[in-house]
Amino acid sequence: DYFKMAAENQPVRLYVKGVVLGYKRNRESQTPSTSLLKIEGVNQKEDVEFYLGKRVAYIYKAHTEKKGSKFRVMWGKITRAHGSNGVVRAKFAHNLPAKSFGGRVR
Repeated sequence: DYFKMAAENQPVRLYVKGVVLGYKRNRESQTPSTSLLKIEGVNQKEDVEFYLGKRVAYIYKAHTEKKGSKFRVMWGKITRAHGSNGVVRAKFAHNLPAKSFGGRVR
């Protein structure tokens, strides 16, 4: 069976890509405790429901090696939709740094 062979040879990606848009904000102030994310393939409010409560990982590379790796992870959780175009709000255990804006999440 062709699909079985393809599945054996290629690694399977068990996450969906996303981008950090910034903090939740208004004209005067921003709320660093809530980040706005755009998830690939989610383009309307109805699509967001599947992702509510799911975990998000922001992975970055640090200078010093810890536990045998230079990569670090910041974990968050998708809390609700933001607007009607498929953008979501997420809360991270530690607020994302401003350097993460435009960066990838999983």
